[in-house]
Order: sequence, then C-alpha cells, then structure tokens
Amino acid sequence: MSVTEEEPQGTIVERPIRLDYDYTAGTAQSRFLKGIAQGKILGEKCPVCGKVYVGSRGSCPTDGVATEGEIEVPSKGTLTTFCVVNVQFAGQSVEVPYASGYILCDGADIPLMGLVQEVPIEEVRMGLRVEAVWADELGPTLNSIKYWKPTGEPDADYETYRHHL
Repeated sequence: MSVTEEEPQGTIVERPIRLDYDYTAGTAQSRFLKGIAQGKILGEKCPVCGKVYVGSRGSCPTDGVATEGEIEVPSKGTLTTFCVVNVQFAGQSVEVPYASGYILCDGADIPLMGLVQEVPIEEVRMGLRVEAVWADELGPTLNSIKYWKPTGEPDADYETYRHHL
C-alpha cells in the first residue's frame, strides 16, 4: 500500500432508536412529587448538618445519613444562576430568547431548575427574587410549576446564595 492511498474509514449506518423506561421515584421523591401535586414544595432535613434538601432522595449526600421529616418551603426564592436560550428546537413551546435557571427556594439548600418568565430577558440576573406560577392542573411532576416570575422584592444579597451556585 502506498503512502498516498487512503484506507476505508468504515460505513455510517443511521437507524431510528427508541428507549422506553419507567422511573420509580422512591419514598422521599414520591413525597416531594405528591407535594408538588398539591401546590407545595417539600424538602427533608439532614439531622447532622441541618441542610434542607428539596426533591430529597432520602439521605444527605454529605453526611450519608437518612434525612428526616417533611418540611414545606415557600414557593418563593432566589435565582442563583441562569442561562439565556437563543436557539429554537423542534417542538419548543417557549419563544426564544428565554431564561432557564436554578431557583433556591427560601429555606432550602438545593435549588430547583425552572423557566424564568414575565421579565425582559435583559433584566434576568443572579439574585433576582422569584415566585412560582403554578399550572391550572397540578400533578406529581415539575411541570406543575409553569415558570418562575419576579416578586418585585429587592435582589438577594450575593452572600445569601453564593454557596448554592
């Protein structure tokens, strides 16, 4: 074989693929989702470090112990970080540009991800105080929170959420 000859690189075969699966939430996650279906955001507290995990998995990832109780946190919080989406995709129900970000509910130590609406995109910022806008029909899914909108309160001080970025 000469140095200039190319070896075959293989063949690309495109085939449709589909993966169906069932998700089992578990005890702690089920409590959280049942709370969402009632318009409540529920967390559980670590008995060692005191952190409140929203969407708890039933144990503290830091201390490795079971979380306790059922703690309702307000459906208000702080936008800790965000992304502005400018790219349209198939089946998209929101007009671009839009913002999606992490919302740290008051009293929680883990943020939830959500859509940020009812604010001009250039005014979306870290520290923005937001509140949940609930769907008309609630179910055990985060789709029950349609989006988060500004509360009109002053922005949160960076020191209050910097450890949650």
